[in-house]
Amino acid sequence: MLIISSREFRANQKTYLDQVDAGQELLIQRGKDKSYRIVPVTESDIVIDRKYILDPDADLERSLSFEDFKAGALKHIEGLFEAKK
Repeated sequence: MLIISSREFRANQKTYLDQVDAGQELLIQRGKDKSYRIVPVTESDIVIDRKYILDPDADLERSLSFEDFKAGALKHIEGLFEAKK
């Protein structure tokens, strides 16, 4: 596993992402107590695009349109703000 600082990652992002694509495990340290593992997204992950939120295990009919997803997210966020009042 390759461990680098967030500054090093920013300076050489393309190089490190190419290494991750080639199978290298990458851990980015940020400060003393934060770290992030960088992994490629695969087809088995949920994919969000401009048209649909697709779950690879779901039928297209059960998938949400992006606009429906956005409306639901906004409604949820508004509810959180209302609860704080």
